[in-house]
Amino acid sequence: MEIYPREWTQKEFLKNKNELEKEGVKVLLIDTILAPIDRANTLVYNPYELQKEPEGSVFVFYCDSGKDTLSRLDEYKKKFPSHHCISLRGGRGYWRKHMDIEADLDSN
Repeated sequence: MEIYPREWTQKEFLKNKNELEKEGVKVLLIDTILAPIDRANTLVYNPYELQKEPEGSVFVFYCDSGKDTLSRLDEYKKKFPSHHCISLRGGRGYWRKHMDIEADLDSN
């Protein structure tokens, strides 16, 4: 049984990243299209380097729309069996660069 869903929205990514990193779990936003997201800390997809990340790390892959990374998710899971692989829903196209999860959580 999988611990994580196949996709996270940007809001889910920001919230879960914050919570998981407090627990010592590394969460990385992986750029598969060589187009970084403004105001987001991204890593370019490089399987050799990603293999070096701590076991149990969460890799959130993105493309322009989220469709390609979702369709390749099983491939990523096979390539990184000791990591958790998720697709960013909506991809780079739906990323809101001024979304602040802390401010959003405080308002609820």
